[in-house]
Amino acid sequence: MLKRISTLLLVTLILFGSLSAAKRPKNVIFLIGDGMGMAHIYATMVTNGNKLELERCKHVGYSKTYCANRFVTDSGAGGTALATGVKTRYGMIGMNPDSVAVESILEQSDRNGLATGIVVSCAVTYVTPATFIAHQINRKMYEEAAADYLKTDIDVFIGGGRKYFESRKDGRNLIQELKDKQYQVAFDLDEVKKINSGKLAGLIHEDQPPAMPERGDLLPDATMVAIDILDNNKKGFFLMVEGSQIDWGGHSNDIDMIVREMLDFDKTIGKVLDFAEKDGNTLVVITADHECGGLTLVNGNMNEGKVKAHFSSKGHTGIPVPVFAFGPGAEEFTGFMENIDFKGKIEKLLKLK
Repeated sequence: MLKRISTLLLVTLILFGSLSAAKRPKNVIFLIGDGMGMAHIYATMVTNGNKLELERCKHVGYSKTYCANRFVTDSGAGGTALATGVKTRYGMIGMNPDSVAVESILEQSDRNGLATGIVVSCAVTYVTPATFIAHQINRKMYEEAAADYLKTDIDVFIGGGRKYFESRKDGRNLIQELKDKQYQVAFDLDEVKKINSGKLAGLIHEDQPPAMPERGDLLPDATMVAIDILDNNKKGFFLMVEGSQIDWGGHSNDIDMIVREMLDFDKTIGKVLDFAEKDGNTLVVITADHECGGLTLVNGNMNEGKVKAHFSSKGHTGIPVPVFAFGPGAEEFTGFMENIDFKGKIEKLLKLK
């Protein structure tokens, strides 16, 4: 009898261990819709035939976005919270409130041997991407943020911002320095799409890429190139992808721009979820750094795919933003969370030190 109980206990422990192990992802893809609130999502859903790719995520929560010194955050403090797990002062990049640099989840992943990447529809030196790679007291220090890329071993970064690497006040040619560090440097999307291994710096616009539809499939295509390259690392990878210009539509109170940018972001989400579903070892987390525009939907027509929008602000607001998760570990990203919780949860799931 005791022998039978011991055997059952052993089997239970083995099964429990297997289940626990199965819940831990090998890869994490962190998608940030800059300025994306629930109304932005629902407006896009209505205009897109009442469906979006992100609906495939069954684990849903909310993130509180306030920063260290203001109720309404900016992308600097908001991105820093998501990237580093530290609430900082408005406008700061990768630093705590005392102006001390703090390690981001991307830098920690790199230190632990994972491949790392950033793909954005803005300049790679702009606010949100900078919070994952740079440490500066002011979000507008774009040349300094560009130089911070050279201080890391990030494998792939794709977006705009070429001028901050080559037309600099200090005279440094960071393009050549990247090549000296064995980066393949690409200046347009077609070049980017030809690369499937090694290190890649895709600086495909002089400064900020154009809004949709002018920039085409930059975000979804570049994201899949990054995944293809990063997936070569047997230890796994961490990739941050940002739908950057949703926020700009909010600032300009332009509902049509918001929907165009959201559809581009959602198309990217769909491709990422397809990869994660097939791979089985990839956690996908989707959220925003803050809401922008104070968007309210005051009327609409589901059959016609139309919404009537009202904006209460030209800036950001302090309301919580939605969180969606898919894949192993997704259950960790439900309910109300602080925006500083993401790093710790990802760090634990990836067993980073």
